[in-house]
Amino acid sequence: MLSQTLAHEEQKLLACIHCGLCLEACPTYVVTGNENDGPRGRIYLMRAVAEGRIANTSESFSTHIDRCLGCRACEQACPAGVEYGQLLEASRHELLTAQPKQDFTHKILRFALNNVWSSKTRLRWFFGASRLFRDLGLPRLFFKLRVAKLFSPRAHFALALLESSRAQVGANKTSSKAKSDQLRTSVMLFEGCVGEGLFERVNEATQRVLEVNGYAVQSPQAQVCCGALHAHAGDLDGARKLARQNLKAFGASDTPIVTNAGGCGAMLVSYGQLLDDDEAREFSSRVRDIGQQLATATIREGVSIDQTATTYDTSCHLLYGQKAGDASLKMLDAIPGLNFRSLEGAERCCGGAGIYNLLEPEMSARVLQEKLKNIQATGANLLATGNPGCQMQIGAGACLNEMSLNVCHPIELLDESYRKAGFYSEE
Repeated sequence: MLSQTLAHEEQKLLACIHCGLCLEACPTYVVTGNENDGPRGRIYLMRAVAEGRIANTSESFSTHIDRCLGCRACEQACPAGVEYGQLLEASRHELLTAQPKQDFTHKILRFALNNVWSSKTRLRWFFGASRLFRDLGLPRLFFKLRVAKLFSPRAHFALALLESSRAQVGANKTSSKAKSDQLRTSVMLFEGCVGEGLFERVNEATQRVLEVNGYAVQSPQAQVCCGALHAHAGDLDGARKLARQNLKAFGASDTPIVTNAGGCGAMLVSYGQLLDDDEAREFSSRVRDIGQQLATATIREGVSIDQTATTYDTSCHLLYGQKAGDASLKMLDAIPGLNFRSLEGAERCCGGAGIYNLLEPEMSARVLQEKLKNIQATGANLLATGNPGCQMQIGAGACLNEMSLNVCHPIELLDESYRKAGFYSEE
């Protein structure tokens, strides 16, 4: 059967010159050494499906497309500018249409995307229950007792993910508010579904830090999930529906839209391509990561927080999707005396990739082990990274491997530095 979805992407497929420079940038190719687990091989499979030479129900097509992390590191290495991320989402849409997987995990995923992530009310209830479960200490208890592992290694890892979402820097502080002088510029904060659901403290820290740096922060109430999970799963129609809701929520203006999640930001800047209209392109042009927004002026310096050895891992979608990987380092530079250690392979994926770690646990674990080995080599016991999925993935890996490592967002460290500098008033 000829693929209509991939056939429409013919020019993007033909852009690949088969030079192979992408291969060493691809985490799954590095792990397996299999050409079909690299971008060049996957593009060959995509072309074969688009041209009708292999079926879109082919096991080879399904296996190797599913194994892709979607980190987009290949795009930076590609001299021809192949838009691999868009081709991957088109391929997954093809798979979802032609052969939706019937195993329990994929059924749960489709149910959640269609019935929970599509509703703000249901999503609020879901994350409310998750926070209660986490804050009661139940994941930690079940994890130590290895209760979930008896039933499913995936469930065991999911508990570690939830446990790693708790506050690990500046925890148990009273609520505070930035001492506002003159707020010069307005920005809009994109809260994110996982961000607001499990990492509300990061959103609060983001608002305080912006206010200390002279920004008035608005958070549109009608905003919804960015649609990244839908797009990565191949549900492009679901992603478009959410994108249109966000366009309406944030309105037409020139006010910057600030995110603190690399995955969300990369999705938001792709709305122009996803919806292919001027309104969406205008929206995407307004999106900034928190580090990018702060770097548009001189970031206000805080004070030293402690001498904990700290390292930084770059979110793939922040680096390759938003082209803003270094922006977070500028936030860390605003903390005097930070005991910073460089991380080898900081630009490589940690294996989280949305819910890839639950759908492809074996490959995810192999990629994660390389990341943990490099983190251990730094001697750091605090790691900052600009995406909640990365925080949870690395935190879960550290928990499973009994590493002494706390994981946080860079904005949490800058927020703590500002707190110690007296920039906040306690409420």
